[in-house]
Amino acid sequence: MNSSLIIFIVLLVVVALYLIIVYNGLVSKRNMARNAFSSIDVNLKKRADLIPALVNTVKGYAAHEQETLARVIELRNQIQNAETDGERFRLEGQVGPEMGRLFALSESYPELKSNEQFLNLQRNLTEIEEQISAARRAYNAAVFEINNSVESFPTNLIAAKFGFTRHDFFEANASDRAISSVSF
Repeated sequence: MNSSLIIFIVLLVVVALYLIIVYNGLVSKRNMARNAFSSIDVNLKKRADLIPALVNTVKGYAAHEQETLARVIELRNQIQNAETDGERFRLEGQVGPEMGRLFALSESYPELKSNEQFLNLQRNLTEIEEQISAARRAYNAAVFEINNSVESFPTNLIAAKFGFTRHDFFEANASDRAISSVSF
């Protein structure tokens, strides 16, 4: 066998291996970017599902406590404005069960659980936002890797030949930068 033929075959094998390695690296980086983007979607869905459930839960606690408090305040005002002792005593009798409800609430929720529910809502929303932020950072890191490969020589030649393109970084738009509000 001719030594130049052996050199040509070895060179062809090296080039083929290089192409395979670069191509597989590009595929891997593209898939990492897709996976990271999917992670953002999953976390956004989690946030979308979590917020209404937490808000409704907190509303339920707050409404129950506010209803009890409003009833106690209403009865107290009626007692102060009662024209007769009989009316006042009847109203005082109604305050007892309402106060019992308040005491039951304070026993069941010693630290005023509605506040804890609000803190829980805030804690869960913060956790979801941190997960979304982490997913965005992971996506941008993956995009950085694929973009470097797609734009760097000589992998850019292989990337262009096989249709690999730049990916856009995840950047917050104006609505993402705006402070979102949750109303109760």
